[in-house]
Parts: sequence; C-alpha cells; structure tokens
Amino acid sequence: MQADVGTRDGAAQLVTAAKGAFSRDADGTSGRFQIDIVVNNAGVAQNAFLADVTTAQFEETYRVNVLGPLLLVQAAEPYLPRDRSGRIVSLSSVSSSTGFVTQSVYGGSKAAVEAMTRTWARELAERATVNAINPGPVEGPMYAANSDVFKAGIKGWIQHTPLMAAREGIDSEEVVEDAKESGGRPAHTSEVAGIVGMLCGEDAAWCTGQVICANGGMLMLH
Repeated sequence: MQADVGTRDGAAQLVTAAKGAFSRDADGTSGRFQIDIVVNNAGVAQNAFLADVTTAQFEETYRVNVLGPLLLVQAAEPYLPRDRSGRIVSLSSVSSSTGFVTQSVYGGSKAAVEAMTRTWARELAERATVNAINPGPVEGPMYAANSDVFKAGIKGWIQHTPLMAAREGIDSEEVVEDAKESGGRPAHTSEVAGIVGMLCGEDAAWCTGQVICANGGMLMLH
C-alpha cells in the first residue's frame, strides 16, 4: 500500500494494513501479529546552495527523512519481538558526513537519522537491533535528478571509491561510457538491498547502533 510516512496517520495505516494482511492463522481466524523487520527507506532530497534554501524545502525534507522513520518505528513498536530478534534498518547517506555542496538540509536530515539509530539501539535493546546504512550514489531517478554542479562536486569522491570503478566487459556499455564523465558507476539497488538483508539476518544479532558502509568504499571512516 502507499502512505505518507511523514504523517502519524500514514505510518499507522502502514502498520494497520500489515496487521490486516498477516495476522490470520491458517484457518482464517485472527492470530498473533508481530513485526520482525522495519526498513526505513522513504526519502527525499531537495538540494540548494545555502543562500537559496527555503523553509518549505527544510520542512518537507525533515518531515519525510526524519519524522517519517520516527513515526513508523513508533507505530511498529507495540508489535516488535520481545527476544531481541527484531531488526530495524534505516537508510542514511554518505552525505551526513561528507559535506557535499548544496546538501546542507539533506545531509543534516541523514545525520539526524544516524543519531536516532543510536538512541533506538539502546531504548529497544530487548526488542530489536537498530542500525543504519550510508549509501553513496545509487542508480535511479533520485540520483539522476542531481544537478551538474552537484555531480561535478562529487566526481573526485567517485574516482577514489574502490568499487565504483566501471569495468569493460562486466558493466554495460552505457555505464562504462558515463563513467568517463562521472568518474565511476553508481551502486545497483540490489547491492544496497543486500547489505540491508545482511543486517536483518540471524547472524547480525550482535550488531546494533551502527552505521554500516553501503557505498563501495566512498566513506571508510564512518
């Protein structure tokens, strides 16, 4: 279903819909409902130089990127496991640490996500592990919509990111050609999703309150 996670009603609707779909026993009767995994993936970016940032851009970005995860975790909390087996993963960004030009609002919102992650890891310790991941450029319309000024500013980062080097004969011709201008290839969505999946497995039970690299080595110190 679709919902606006930046509103209390939207977050509640997501949980209610999940409960309605998955709280039935095999015989069709109402049964126990538990939320094992929450992935906070919704996000927006409205880049602008400092002098051009508007209050509307700030409010919209923080409503979706910061308030959204908070409201969804609040709505899910009553249904989280009681044995530490739950998993919460929020998508942050390398922008929280790199100071990319035009991303004072977006980067700030992702830094807030990381701060909430550490707090929730303590508050929900008996319920779930809570971690974040920090992708860099990822294929798709959100990254493609960035301005030429922004892309030029991060080209040096991309060129020094170990796993973003485009490879002839492995990556598509289009990706290899674009890398000559951009400095390298963005991540495939499956590569980022794979790290989320890793954090949701049983073997990740001893990892919480962390920001995990999901950026090919663009950011190695955080």
